[in-house]
Amino acid sequence: MTFISGFKPVRTRNRFCGLCLLLTGLWLTGGCEPASNPDGPSTTGGPSTSGKLRIVTTCGMVTDIVREVAGDRAEVEALMNERVDPHLYKPTRGDLNRLMQADLVFYVGLMLEGRMTDTFAKVGRAGIPVYPVAEGIDESYLLEPEHFAGHYDPHVWMDVSAWSRCAAYVTDVLCERDPEHADEYRGRSAAYRAQLEQLHEYARTSLASIPREQRVLITAHDAFGYFARAYDVEVRALQGISTESEASVDDVNQLVDFIVRRKIAAIFVESSVNREGIEAILQGVASRGHQARIGGELFSDAMGAPGTYAGTYLGMMDHNITTIVRSLGGDAPERGLFGKLSAPEHP
Repeated sequence: MTFISGFKPVRTRNRFCGLCLLLTGLWLTGGCEPASNPDGPSTTGGPSTSGKLRIVTTCGMVTDIVREVAGDRAEVEALMNERVDPHLYKPTRGDLNRLMQADLVFYVGLMLEGRMTDTFAKVGRAGIPVYPVAEGIDESYLLEPEHFAGHYDPHVWMDVSAWSRCAAYVTDVLCERDPEHADEYRGRSAAYRAQLEQLHEYARTSLASIPREQRVLITAHDAFGYFARAYDVEVRALQGISTESEASVDDVNQLVDFIVRRKIAAIFVESSVNREGIEAILQGVASRGHQARIGGELFSDAMGAPGTYAGTYLGMMDHNITTIVRSLGGDAPERGLFGKLSAPEHP
């Protein structure tokens, strides 16, 4: 792997578009955008006094794999809290300060954190290496939805095997950055990726236990494309790839028609997406004489609370898989693959 110095432009179907985004950021001379997310961090980070790598990450899924691989060799700080939507996140001045004090930065890429593009460019211009973990996935594996023209679907963590490749990419970066401790990084990575392989197999077999006619996942926004392909699940969503998109009346009516026609019994809300759209779908379905329920809350663009099992990538996906399987008539243990899930809740 080649060490990347500075900002790595996001991958899109159109590489010229990615280059333009980079050049735009490099020509910026103004300050960071003012804070627009009241839930975002506002305090300024400080330089590490422990001699460890200081790493700043964006969303929880990236933070978790970096912490798993880095272990106690790094201080890893996340910019985004649980339930924060990375599609809509705009960096604060505190975020810029933290990024500028980092040894290196990891983010998803593929335009997931689209409103941070200029900030990443500014940080890269200052000489701080910025790494999109989705670079660990070959472009031939990425999805190119028609309604997300010019860009790949960024929700790569929904396929556990794909996210494992991102963990391998993080490992390569850390080994090159800190070769003295490369064996430690590789050892932790191997143990973690073995757990990911176990989770991937659990998803594959348990989701296959759902009867074919019931194996339909209805969600608030289109974050489960890789999940659908990896685990042979039909997926329909109210909103598009990005939560910045808005569902029209026609979108609502079409989804209501689909649910009634297919006699779908359960649909799902998402922790980082307003549930009003899904509730409107339920009302529309009821008006057509069909009863459907909310099968559970899924984690899509954000994990659970820090310090909880669902606040880890393993826990997030174990929760999603188990909740979907049990709600749609398949066979999965109530407490999930590792027996760590809380008792199921039905919003």
